[in-house]
Amino acid sequence: MEIFNNEKVYDFMGKRIPFLGLSAILLIASIFFLTTKGLNFGIDFAGGTIVQVKYDQKAPIDKIRDVLNDTEYKGSSITEFGSPQEVVIRITGSSSNLKNDIGDQMHKILDSTGNFEVRRVDMVGPKVGGELREKGIMALGLSLFVILIYVSFRFEWRFAVASILALAHDITIAMGAISLFSVEVNLDILAAILTLLGYSLNDTIIVFDRVREGIQSSKETELSSVVNESVSRTLSRTTLTSLTTFFVVVTLFAFGGEIIHGFAFTLVVGIIVGTYSSIFIAASFLVQLKFSVTNFRAKEADKLKRQKEKEKMRAMYEKGTV
Repeated sequence: MEIFNNEKVYDFMGKRIPFLGLSAILLIASIFFLTTKGLNFGIDFAGGTIVQVKYDQKAPIDKIRDVLNDTEYKGSSITEFGSPQEVVIRITGSSSNLKNDIGDQMHKILDSTGNFEVRRVDMVGPKVGGELREKGIMALGLSLFVILIYVSFRFEWRFAVASILALAHDITIAMGAISLFSVEVNLDILAAILTLLGYSLNDTIIVFDRVREGIQSSKETELSSVVNESVSRTLSRTTLTSLTTFFVVVTLFAFGGEIIHGFAFTLVVGIIVGTYSSIFIAASFLVQLKFSVTNFRAKEADKLKRQKEKEKMRAMYEKGTV
């Protein structure tokens, strides 16, 4: 199935400066939100306790807040969760006395607010949350490092640098959106970010593969022309793949419930940004890094020549002539 005419070559690189400018604006805005507003860490990373409560009728959030303000749980965050009957109470810090069941305590404290049941109690200590946060950052850093090594071996080093820059571009903008909309950052969000790394890298590798093939088969000597040709050939595939994934993730975001809301939101933003960067940004970085088509072809020709010489020597050895 083709959305775009594969025979037509679009001038992506001729417009790379405006697209790079747009990306620069998005990156600056994302960094601004991350440094000023920060991330809304959930209990997985910040430590604390979550109590999920379901009422028989609409949850009296104001009354719950007033009751809790007279207890040791003063200042707890109370938000609607999925339906008007259900709320989540987020308590900073964990219970100092593990012998006490927080679920039982909540039953006693909130008894005057109506008929309800405690559906879930999650507790993470501050030390454990800090360790999870450190390991999450380490996992992200190691992923980028391994990707850099992999792409360096598979392609030329400029391809690796361009792909890492594109991935950093995607992650930063996605994190900026998470900060802007105060999405709670937990292990699900970390999983979504790592998923986006793989998704965006896959798209970028396909584009770079086609660029490498284009360099070897095309008569063009300008990288911009080869990139335009290569990206145009993969445009239908990239668009169809992204749209298919996008519709699934939007469905999860709309109907999946509050539990996977943050995960789905991160994927929605990431797919949009990842598709945009695969088409307009990744190859633009390659052009900006002054990749030389002529030098690459010379290296490939020299590599092919040495390979043929080795095969010739092996054949002579097998025949006993060496």
